[in-house]
Formats: sequence, structure tokens, C-alpha cells
Amino acid sequence: MKSKLLIAVLFLIVTACGKKNSPTPAPDLTPGKAVLTLPKQNEACISGTIISSTQSSVLFTWVASNNVDSYDLNLKNLLTGGTTSQTTSTTQLQITLSRNTPYSWYIVSKSSKSATTAQSDTWKFYNAGVGAVSYAPYPADAVAPAIGQNVAAPAGTVNLSWKGSSVDGNIISYDVYFGTSTSPVVLKTNVTDSFYNNVSVISGSQYYWKIVTKDANGNTSYSDLFQFKVN
Repeated sequence: MKSKLLIAVLFLIVTACGKKNSPTPAPDLTPGKAVLTLPKQNEACISGTIISSTQSSVLFTWVASNNVDSYDLNLKNLLTGGTTSQTTSTTQLQITLSRNTPYSWYIVSKSSKSATTAQSDTWKFYNAGVGAVSYAPYPADAVAPAIGQNVAAPAGTVNLSWKGSSVDGNIISYDVYFGTSTSPVVLKTNVTDSFYNNVSVISGSQYYWKIVTKDANGNTSYSDLFQFKVN
């Protein structure tokens, strides 16, 4: 009996000694995604400091995210297509902008301890101008096909979809331009939905398309030129 007990004790000692401690998991150093706060999404920015009849200074703010050393604020002028990027270690930046002009912006969070970055949502706003009583719609964004996408079209057709938005919320219709050249022709005017289905395509061809957004006040905006290829 004593020998059996001794063997059992020795087994427990050997088993315990043979166990290895689980390695401590490495801390997650991936930067967090910033949450945008100002200027607000799809609104007219009227809180900027007026510099002149053509320019004002606008404060951009966002919520701090984890594991971040710096932020890149990426800004696009939606009229000219021009883009800029500025870096800060804080959660705000004051930037001089053209008045009566639509913009989009997003934040990229970065850390010196990680090669991975995190991109925030993209917001659009209209920097208010002198005497503006209505604002043109924002240029539409492509939804599908995605920009640069290779598309399968076994039935010989594709469906186009996009997203329109405006400060005034009074979009009434869209004109769709489509073709194989970088200057696509009108495919359909006064489309009241944000999609147009069963567009004929040919396998192996590259296609270009764009959207003209129209509102109830007679304002219009032109999207970027989108492109995709049919397999």
C-alpha cells in the first residue's frame, strides 16, 4: 500500500514538473479607428472663422483611439478633386478652406509600434459661403461595381449602383453616363433610384461610368469617373 502511494506521489511530482507555463500573449498594439466628430457628416459647416470672402478656417475634431502616436487627416476638395494630408499627434486640426465648397475627410490612425494603420469612416460636409441659400449635392460615390473591380457578367449585363447625398436632402434624380471611353456618353437621364440594372457589357472590355446628381433647386454635381473590367 505504501509503495503504491509513493508511486502516485512521484507521478504527480513528475507530471507537475513537466508542465510548462502558457506564454503570455503579446499585447495588441494595432491602432484603433478614429471616430469623427466635426465638421458633421452631410451638413453645412457655418462655425468656421471667416478669413475672407473666399476662405475660412475650420476646426476638425475626432475621438482619440487606442495605441495611436499620430493621425493623418486626409481632405478632398469635391469640386476640384484636389487632396491634402496633414499629420498631428492631437485629436484636432485647424485648416483653411475655400468657402462655398464641398469637402470629404477621413482620419488614418498610426503607431510607431505597429505597421498596421486604421482608417476612419469618410464624412462629407459643405463649407458655407457668402449668401449661400442652397447647396449643390455632393458628388455621388460608386457602390457597385467597385472602382477597378473585375466583374463576371455571364448574362452579358451588369447592375450599376451608387450613393448620393446632399446638405439640403432634396436630390430628385440622377443622369447615368456609361461607355468604353474615358468620356462616357449618356446612358439614362432622370433616374430616380440610386441604381440602374441590366446594362449591356461585353466580356474582356473596360468600362467607364459617372453620375450627375440633380436637386430640386436646379443644382448639379458630377461624380468622379469610375471604371471596371468585365471578365
